This record gives sequence, C-alpha cells and structure tokens, in this order.
Amino acid sequence: MAQSRTIDEPDVQANNADAQSATPLKTTRGDDGSIIVTARRYVPDGAITANKSAIPLIVTPQSISVVTRDQIDLLAFVDTQQAVRYVAGVFGENYGSDPRYDFITVRGFNPKQYIDGLAVPATTTINSVGVDLYAFQSLDILKGPSSTLYGNVPPGGLYNLTSRRASSEFGGEFQAKYGTNDFKQFAGTVTGAATDWLDVRFTGLYRDRGDEIDHLHAKRLMVEPTATIKIGPSTKITPLLYYQYDTVDGGNGGFLPEVGTLLDNPNGLGRLSRSTNLGDPRNHFERRQWGAGLDVEHKFGSALTFRSNTKWSHYKEVQTFGLYNQGGYTNTTDPSLPSYYTTISQSDFPNQEEVTSFATDNRLEANVATGAVHHKLLIGVDYRNVTNIAGFGFNFGTDTLDAYNPVYVGGSLDSTSPSQFPFNNQRLRQTGVYGQDQLNLGQLYVTLGGRYDWVRVAQPAADTETKQHKFTWRVGANYVTDAGVAPYVSYSTSFEPLLGHDDATGNPFKPTTGHQWEGGVKYDARGLSPDVKLFATAAVLDIVQDNVVVVGAGTTPVFGSQTGRVEVRGGEIELVARIREQLSINASYSYSHSRVKASAVAMDIGAELPTTPKHKASIFADYTASRGVLAGFGGGAGVRYTSASAGSLPSTGGAIYANAATLFDAILHYDLPGWRLAVNGSNLFDKTYVARCSGPNSCFYGAGRQIIGTVTKKF
Repeated sequence: MAQSRTIDEPDVQANNADAQSATPLKTTRGDDGSIIVTARRYVPDGAITANKSAIPLIVTPQSISVVTRDQIDLLAFVDTQQAVRYVAGVFGENYGSDPRYDFITVRGFNPKQYIDGLAVPATTTINSVGVDLYAFQSLDILKGPSSTLYGNVPPGGLYNLTSRRASSEFGGEFQAKYGTNDFKQFAGTVTGAATDWLDVRFTGLYRDRGDEIDHLHAKRLMVEPTATIKIGPSTKITPLLYYQYDTVDGGNGGFLPEVGTLLDNPNGLGRLSRSTNLGDPRNHFERRQWGAGLDVEHKFGSALTFRSNTKWSHYKEVQTFGLYNQGGYTNTTDPSLPSYYTTISQSDFPNQEEVTSFATDNRLEANVATGAVHHKLLIGVDYRNVTNIAGFGFNFGTDTLDAYNPVYVGGSLDSTSPSQFPFNNQRLRQTGVYGQDQLNLGQLYVTLGGRYDWVRVAQPAADTETKQHKFTWRVGANYVTDAGVAPYVSYSTSFEPLLGHDDATGNPFKPTTGHQWEGGVKYDARGLSPDVKLFATAAVLDIVQDNVVVVGAGTTPVFGSQTGRVEVRGGEIELVARIREQLSINASYSYSHSRVKASAVAMDIGAELPTTPKHKASIFADYTASRGVLAGFGGGAGVRYTSASAGSLPSTGGAIYANAATLFDAILHYDLPGWRLAVNGSNLFDKTYVARCSGPNSCFYGAGRQIIGTVTKKF
C-alpha cells in the first residue's frame, strides 16, 4: 500500500545525519565482471530540516529540495552555489567566482544559513559564512516562510547543511583535485568504531587556487572532527566541531563598470576582459571561524524522543587593504583625452567584522494515537545569543587605474584602519517556543504548527534596547494516493526583527512579516520497482512580505520609512531520479514574477526584486555502463538557462539587468572498487556573460569555464 511505503521512517532516517554509513557512494564488481555504483541516497525521501522530525517529504506540505552527499559526489560539486544549479527556485553564482561566500537567493529573498539545524554566526551584511561543502553530508533548502520552527527568517526560506557524522562502519576516502587556474585541493574523511560505545570521524580539506581574475589567489584549511558516544541503547551524544581558515589575495574581482561589460565602450576599445581586476594585487582578506557543539538524543521508549542541538560559534573576517573601483570612469565627456572611458577612480575600503554566537534547540517528539487518528507531536524551545561588532575605514579617490591596461601603483598603501568607523555593535537574544502536530487519518496528513518569539536587540554603544515579539503559524495538508501521488496545500508565515525608527512617524520599526500560499503535487515512484527511485514536486506559490523598510538601508540601525510591500508569485517543477544504479537525472524549472507593490520611493513601485530571474531551467543526466568493455565508464551532460534579472532596485542602483545565460556542463568518470576517477566541466563552452550589476560601477562577470580532475581512493 502507498501509505506504508511513504511513511517508512527507517528510509527517512537513512537520509538524515543519524544514520550515515562510512562511504555512502560504493562501487562493487559482480561475479560476471559487472561494475555497480551504488548511490542509494541519491534520491532523498526525508529531511529533518523541514519539520525538525522524521517526516517524509511526500507528506510535508511545503517545498524542500535536498542535495545529498551522493549527488554532490557523483556530480562533483565544489561549493554550495554549484550544488543548487539544478534546484528549482534557487539562484546562485551571481557574483561570479568569488571564493569567499556562497551567494544564493531562494524565491526572490536572501535565505538564512543554518548548520545542523542552528543559525550560523552570520554578519550584518552576508548571510553565508562560507564553510566548505566537503564538511557536510547534505544540503537542504526549505522554501517559503519557515518561522514556525526557526523563528526570525526571511519569507523565501532557509538552507541547512548537515555535518558528516561518525559511523561504526570503518571507511572513508582520500581525494585530490586539480583544475583550471591552478586549482589544487586535497581532502579526506575517515570514520569507524573506536570502542563498542564510541564512533569517531575526522574530515579535512586544504585548497590552494588561482582564478580567472588576474592576481586573485585563495587558500583554505578546514578540519572537522566528530564522534558519537552511545550511552546504552537509548542515548546518543554527538560532539560536532569545525575550524576553517581562509585567505584571499587580490580582491574578489567584479566591481566593473557597466560601460565596458554590459554596454559597449564608446572609445572603441571594446569590452573589458573577464580577467580584469580593478582592485589591487595587495588586497588581502582573512577569515577564521569555528563551531563547537553537541547533539543529544534520548529515547524514552518507542513513542517519545528528546533531541537537543547546541553550538558555540565564532566568526571573524578582516579586509586589511581593499582598493576597489568606486567612483567609475573619471572622464566621460572629453573623447580627446586618453582617460576617456578608460581611467577609473579607486577607493580604499578596509573592513572587519566579528560575531560570537550561542544557539540551542531542545524538543520532544511523540507518536500517539487518538482513535483512528495518529499524531506526530513536536514541542520545543530554542534560544540564540549573538554579538556582532563591525567597523570599516574609507579613503575616497586616492588612486586611478587604466581599466584596459591596469598598472597597480598602490598609492593608498597608507590605508585607514578597518575599525576607524564602527558601524555595528549589537547583541541579539531570541527565545522561541513552538509546537507542531501532524495528524494522519488513512491517506490524509494534516500539519498544524505555531510559534511565539521574543527578540531583544541591544546597542551597547548607544545604551538602547529594542524588544519585539511575534506569533507565527502554518497549516497544510497532503493526501497520498496508492500510486504515490500526493496533492498538497499550505499556508505559512514568517517574520524578521528590524532595528531603528521610522523617519516619518518616529515609531520603532515593526518586524517585517511574510506569508505564503503554496499548493502542488508530489510524486514518489519507489513503489514502481526496487531499482527505480524518483521524487518529483510541482508547486505554485504566492509570497507577500510587509513592513519592508524601503530607503536608507546600509547602516545599523536602519533609517527609512516602513511602508514597503513586495510579492513573488510563480511556479516550480523539480525532479531527482536514480534508475537501476546507472542513470541519474536532476531537472528543474521555475517561474518567478516578483514586484515591489508599495514603497516610499515611487520609482521602485512595480520593479522586480534583485537577482530574481523570471525563468530558470536546468537538466543534467548521467549514465554509467555496468557491463562489457566499458564497465565502470560513464558520463553526463547538463544545460542551465537563466533569464535576465535586475541587480538592484531602481532607487539603489538603477535596476540594471544582467545577461540571460545558457550554460553547459559535463562530466566523465571511471569507477572501480575502491577508486573513482572523474573530470568535470562547468560552463563548458566558456560563455562570457554578466551575472549581476548592482550599480553602474558594480558589475560582475559570471564564472567562466572550469575543468577539474578528481582522483578518489575509497576504503
């Protein structure tokens, strides 16, 4: 029956962090000489991110995309931005090849990042902390308002990365990569049982890479030890730690003028090369971050489970020297001078930011029955305490540079201090209590949830504190047919606290709020055949965000008028399939109609939201031969299309539209028991396109062709 198949919790847990094997991707040789590459978790059936409990995706009344470790390994994704290429409603890589962060938008909004279910110590300006994708077992993108379980998050949703966990099964891998622009990486993970009650794992990575942008060079060191301590049959304690150190020299590329990238240059010199660096080789970025925590699970019996996640985190980044194109071309009126549309002015913008964070989430999950109705109950309380201190220095117009023939003279070596102008010193404390009940009557599943949050944001320098509180809720229903088809509908809400006061009224800002209607159908094809796994979702949605501050954003507290409303309407289709352990398919399409509905700035009304392309379509198919002389050989190809999108609102950057782009990817691989050799290519035909222009002097080329070879030894 479809009901027993779709509510099979052991299969759900196999996709979660609690039941990981030593080597999820395995290659074996049959007696007949056949080569079988087993990726039993390629197609997800559950994600604890969606409900903070083991509820299958097909009975979750909300869209969630899961990129499993099997997908990451088979398709050779390097970072999170690459991993969402074939995910509907998610747009990444709009800052080109910036090696520091993972820039993505979900349904038109910048999502919050979580690690192991807890919010990361994000900065005031960047939602991503950039921990390397190799550290994680899966990437979950929860789409739409999700405050009912997670508190203050934007209405587009969030993404959660689940750390690799220890296994009692011995195994692991060593991996080496080499590719274009002198990309070098060495990584490995090993796990096994130290004793009957202790499993351990160690994961590490070192990367040293150049870039297609001149003079850009980046290094990364990441280590991630963990263990699982089993205290009897009912209790597990999992310490989780990570440390990462990054340096980037030469800037991050980008900040190119619109004239010479999107537009032809009137001086006849053509367009700027994609390798153009209008920063300086001595620009230096340095970042250190770590997280240490505990996951605890205790079963009080078959019907009641307690789970707790706690983490202490620290994040610090420093840009000690940072020359960028700030003022644009110095001469746009006199073509008789050699500086006409060639010479740009530079500014020095050193900056630093430090964030410390404590977060904990504690919950009870119970399975009970009232007559014919089965309940999966969840009640919990979470708490965050985050301190953020940031500052910057600034020297305007101290250097000029020939954009078409840059000679870096470095006249601003006497740089200002990154802490010369403190712009943020705040402490956020948030407490939330939440509850959820999923009711199951036959093939009908109804999910009800509610949450209340108390948020306090203190400004120690100003000796002020802002208090806000909010109730959020969601309701949804799924009906699962015997064929594995599950139509669903849901309504959910979200909120985010804001600092400061309304310029027009003098009143403190209210939290910005969001709500979403979503309806669609999910399909789980596991009932067709044991060797056919397929999960597909089709959805339509309408998101509205209110109480948006529409002018003056940039410092904290924010100054402006709270009259804004934005709306995103659209549809999404997504499919992941693995057939006969040979053919893998990832495909998606999304349509997004985004608009500013109300604003204190008249020119913004009717504008599209930044980095929200109206159309995104992608498909990738990969096949491995299992028999004959080509046994173990395989390959795949994919195509991605993204329509043009605005880089900013008209009032902040002129709503400059970046290029639409059609890009092609491919991979070749050879698998043997214990070995995997692969060569993968992104943007295979090296298309040059502008991924984003957030202003007339802030354009970014999309990443060019990248070819990376990988040798993996599994044991």
